[in-house]
Amino acid sequence: MTSLKFSFVLICFLNALAATTTHAQNSQQDYLDAHNAARAQVGVGNMVWNTTVAAYAQNNANQRIGDCNLIHSGGPYGENLAEGSGTFTGTATVNLWVDEKIYYNYTTNTCASGHVCGHYTQVVWRNSVQLGCARVQCTNNGWWFVICSYYPRGNYIGQAPY
Repeated sequence: MTSLKFSFVLICFLNALAATTTHAQNSQQDYLDAHNAARAQVGVGNMVWNTTVAAYAQNNANQRIGDCNLIHSGGPYGENLAEGSGTFTGTATVNLWVDEKIYYNYTTNTCASGHVCGHYTQVVWRNSVQLGCARVQCTNNGWWFVICSYYPRGNYIGQAPY
């Protein structure tokens, strides 16, 4: 009987561990934490999760399941897109965008020649205060497609993000 109880507890533990591993760094809070950490570094207030914006992001992500193409929706929200292989988590994606910070010059409000930094500036855009993100695994190559949508949108030409 003790052996049976131990086996049951072990199975429950392993199932819980698998569920935690599967969802690790992909929750709403994980996306918010990664964004808000970057925003705090430049003195910008926290974002909050918006279920409407998240549903919009999920709808767009679902449209990319078959091809994983980085195609912007052209909709009413700001957008950051990424794709990656392996365990490419939501948190890793946001960190990839934030890594563009080294190319951004706040004084001149420009990005270093030959580099991209618009993903970073959208993450820290002061007026973008609501967030919704989604992540899907693509059927054509097994990669992950990640989208974060921002309300209100940012990255207005000639305006600094913070």
